[in-house]
Parts: sequence; C-alpha cells; structure tokens
Amino acid sequence: MIDTERLLSYAPYELAHEQKHAFLTQELTELSRHHGESCPEYAKMLLATGTDLDQVQSFETLPFLPVRLFKEYALKSVPEESLHKTMTSSGTTGQQVSRIYLDRETSTLQSKVLSKIVGEFLGKQRLPMIILDTSAIVKNRAMFSARGAGILGFSIFGRDKMYALDENMQLDAEGLKAFLQKHEGEKIFLFGFTFMIWQHFCAQLRKLDWKPDLSRGVLVHGGGWKKLIDQNISTERFKQELHDTCGLEHVHDYYGMVEQTGTIYMECEHGHLHTPVWSDVTIRRGKDFSVADIGETGLIQVSSLLPRSYPGHMLLTEDEGRILGEDDCPCGRKGKYFEILGRIKRAEIRGCSDTYEQKPSA
Repeated sequence: MIDTERLLSYAPYELAHEQKHAFLTQELTELSRHHGESCPEYAKMLLATGTDLDQVQSFETLPFLPVRLFKEYALKSVPEESLHKTMTSSGTTGQQVSRIYLDRETSTLQSKVLSKIVGEFLGKQRLPMIILDTSAIVKNRAMFSARGAGILGFSIFGRDKMYALDENMQLDAEGLKAFLQKHEGEKIFLFGFTFMIWQHFCAQLRKLDWKPDLSRGVLVHGGGWKKLIDQNISTERFKQELHDTCGLEHVHDYYGMVEQTGTIYMECEHGHLHTPVWSDVTIRRGKDFSVADIGETGLIQVSSLLPRSYPGHMLLTEDEGRILGEDDCPCGRKGKYFEILGRIKRAEIRGCSDTYEQKPSA
C-alpha cells in the first residue's frame, strides 16, 4: 500500500506551504480512506461526521480523533495476525495507557522517517552514544513503553552505546570517564528524557563536583517538562545547567508522542520546533475547534502520514501551543515552526519522564 520510496524521496524540510499542503491533503485523504475501509470504529467516526472524502480540499478539514481514545479502544486497521509489536504510552500507577498496534510496514516506515529527521541534526554517520538513562527500561522487548521505545528508536543513530545510569539510577561515573577517554576528540551523541537528565545526570554531576568535557556532544531530549515547569525551571536554565556541568552547547528538544511514533518535531538552533514534510501541526481554538491564526494559542492537533496499521494519522492532543511562523525561520528550514505552552488543565501527566516515580531515598 505504501509508496515508501516516494514518501522518503523528500528531504525533511524542503517543502514550502503550497506544495506541502497539497502533498499532505492528497496523502492524508487517502490514508483516511484506508482506515475507513479497514477499521470499523474509524468508519463509524467518518459516518458520524458526515465526511465525504471525495470532496476534501484541505487536510485540516479531515476529522481528528482525541488522543485519549487510544486509552479506551483497541483501534487497528490491520488483521491481528499482521501485528508486529504493541507500544504503550507512559502512565503513572492507576492511569490507563494508550496501546498502539504496529505491523512491520508501519514500524519500518516510522524508523526510516525518524532516521531522516534526526540525520538533519546529527549527520549521516553513527556516533558514539551516551544514553542518559538505565538499561533496565528496555529489558522487555515484547511490549514497549514510550520511554523504552524512545531509547531504542534513537539508538539507531549511535554506536558503542553506554548507559550513564545504573539500575538504581545512580551515575556510572567510572564508566562515563572510560567512555569519554576512549572517544576523546570525537563528536558524541547523547539522548535522554528531560526530567531524568535534570534529576539524575545534572544533579549527580554537581554532587560529585565533576565536570566531564562534553563540549563536542549533541544532546537530543524530550518529554518531562511538566515537573521542570512546576519547579520554575525554564528551557534557558536547563540548557545553562548542561553547559555549566559538562560543557554541552548543542542541545535539541523534540516534541513527539507514542501515538505517532516516528513523527517528531525537532528544535532548531533558534529554539523553534519544526514540522517535517511527513507531518504537520494545526492549532485549534478550544471553543469550536476552528483553525487558529499564527501566534494564537490553542489546542495542538498533529497530522502524520506514518500511522498505517492504526487510525492515528489525525490526532487532537491535550497540549496547548501556538504557531510562530511558516517557511521563514532563521535556520532556513521550510514548514511551520511552533512552541509548546503546556498541558491543558485537568489533562493527565504522561510525559516519558514526568511519569517516572522516584524510589524512596534510603
């Protein structure tokens, strides 16, 4: 079904508004048709909204699903025997989690798109990699949590990987020293979740009064801002802390979710989150879900060409944000660029590291 070669022929940020809008409208309409034919629950939704897929002029008029539905329904667009893996969202004890069902075709497409996006920031070659987490989180390969899936997904960009934290979430200082000595003078890729980095990496470096030289490193991090915001820790302070404790200068946040794995929005050098050609962000007004203007705050809706085995291509999130501009970011990347302003009130906390529960201190 997927013309993967054509989808992957684009560079992540090469299409300006008019061309990208036409591309997404055509592809997302056909994807809606596929899910309508293959997923009974989605077919009912199309019927209930009175959507005529033959009359769609803009992908922004296609119906979207609240992301919370994946906590309540097993939504699939492929037969059971075609399933390759099941991914689950993060959730604190007692919370329902989303379950996302992937076939091999969808999983492969997700990996290839992720590779193209991240390659824009890391380069084409695999780099020595430091994972700012514990290996314990990826032990269960049959059912991936969002945190484990994130680590495994980004690990494809690394080689000679090491986990900086042990199973008790303590910094492996000796292991890190040996790793840095081995790769002295090389560019290094670091990956982790925002709050885990703050709570366990930065804090323990300060406690040890040790400043490893990671000035040649590139850090990609995501999730977990809720706890930092509660502590009045801004993006600027987070980056300054990393610079002060280990010399990191190249730090890129990203926005993404397990319901649209592979579709991520990377932060550029100017602090803007960018939409690649395979996905888009629409801001919706809370009162009537109409499309908001550039600069206007509203609910974030995400659209993606990647979800093929489940109807997750048009999703309304529980996050607030605003579009900052389109096709004119100083970094030169085409497409919309935006910022996240936080979770809507009464929404569950579910960031990958927000849901991490600390063990009681001994």
